[in-house]
Amino acid sequence: MAREKVLIVGGGFGGVKAALELAHDDRFSVTLLSDQPYLRYYPTLYHTATGGKGANSNIPLARLFEGKAIKLVHGRAISIDKKLKTVSTEAQQSLVYDSLIISLGVVTNYFGIPGLQEFSYGIKSITEANRLKAHLHQQLIDDNKPDLNYVVIGAGPTGIEMAGVLPSYLRDIMAKHGITPRKIHIDLIEAQPNLLPRLPRDTSRMVQRQLKRLGIKLYLGQAVQAQTADELMVNGKPIRSHTVIWTAGVTNHPFFKENGFALTNRGKVSVDAYLQAEDNIFVIGDNANTPYSGLAQTAIVDGIFVAKNLRRRKSGKDLHSYKAKRPITAIPAGTNWAAVIWGGLRIYGRAGWVLRELGDVRGFLDYESLPDALAQWTTEFGQEDDCHVCNRAPAPQSATSLAIAASTKPTS
Repeated sequence: MAREKVLIVGGGFGGVKAALELAHDDRFSVTLLSDQPYLRYYPTLYHTATGGKGANSNIPLARLFEGKAIKLVHGRAISIDKKLKTVSTEAQQSLVYDSLIISLGVVTNYFGIPGLQEFSYGIKSITEANRLKAHLHQQLIDDNKPDLNYVVIGAGPTGIEMAGVLPSYLRDIMAKHGITPRKIHIDLIEAQPNLLPRLPRDTSRMVQRQLKRLGIKLYLGQAVQAQTADELMVNGKPIRSHTVIWTAGVTNHPFFKENGFALTNRGKVSVDAYLQAEDNIFVIGDNANTPYSGLAQTAIVDGIFVAKNLRRRKSGKDLHSYKAKRPITAIPAGTNWAAVIWGGLRIYGRAGWVLRELGDVRGFLDYESLPDALAQWTTEFGQEDDCHVCNRAPAPQSATSLAIAASTKPTS
C-alpha cells in the first residue's frame, strides 16, 4: 500500500510536533517545509535579546529530525493548488500532498502607526533579538549613559517579560563597560486599561505591583500615535527615546488570505471539529480559530491532535473531535519572579519563576530526549553578546540557577 503523503507547512511548535508524531509510522511519508532552519523557541527570545545565548531560542531542525523519517525542505510557501494538491514555494518548488497541515505562525502588525516599522525594535525572531541587543550596547557605549527612556509597547506577556528584565541587563552592561551608574527609565505602554488584557484581573494586579517595584512606569489606556528617530507620540504627548520595543501587535499570516481560506473577523482561519479548513487541509496553532490560539502549548496540542487523527483514519477508526485545552500560563516579570496561572491556582514570585523554568524543560522535552532537553535548557545560563568587553567580563551566577538551588535546598 502506498504511503500517505503528509506535507507540513511551517516549522514552528505545531508543525514540528506533528512531524515528530508521524515520523515513526511507516504508513506516512512526512515532508516539512520551513523558511527557517530552526525551531524558534519564542518563550526565551526576550532572554536572548538581553544577553542570553541565541542557542537558547533556536533549536536546529536538522538536529531534531536526525535519524527520523522526515524530509526537511527549506523554502517559503507562496500558493496552494487545492485541486492538484500541491504547494508552491518562492523558489518555484512544487510539493505534492495527500494531507496538508499548515502551521505558519503570525506576522508583526504595526496597525498603520507612522514610523513604528522604521524606528522600533522587535523580538519575534533571533535576528530581531540580536539587533535590539546590539543597539542597547551601542547606545550605552556611544552616549556613556542610558537612553532618556526605554519604551516597551504592549503589556501582554512578551512586553512584561522584556520590561522586567531590561533594568538588570542595562545595569550589567554599564558595570562591565565602567559607565557611571545612573537611573534607568523604563516605560511600558498599553492601549487597554489594564495589563495582560486576556488574563484574570487578579493576576494583572499582581504583575502591575511587581513592575512598579522594579521602577517601571506604566502608561495604561494610552494610544501610540507615531514614532520618529527621537521620540514616540503617545496620546498627543512626546516621550523622548531612541529605544522603542514593539510587542503589541500580530496578525495572521498573509498566506491564508492570499489563498482564499475562510477567515473569521479576527483574521483566523475557520476550522471544523477536526481542525480542517477544507477537506484534508488542517490548520493548527496560531493560524486556527480556536479558543487558545496564539499560545505555544496550544500549537503543540494541535499538532499532536491532528497526527493522532491521521493515524486513526489510516486505521479505519472514527476521528476524535477537538477539545480546547486551557494552557498553563507563566509570565516572568523581573529576576526570580513570575506569575503562574494553573487552572484555578495562582502562584507568584520565586516559586512562580521556578515553575516557569521547569516549564521550559517540559517544553524542550516535547521535541527532544531528556539529555538533549536538559542540555538545551542549560544554554540559558550562558551569556552571549557581540561585545568583546562584555564577553571577557566574568558572568554573574545565573539568577535562575540561584532560584532553583534555593528552592531545592534542604531545610534543617
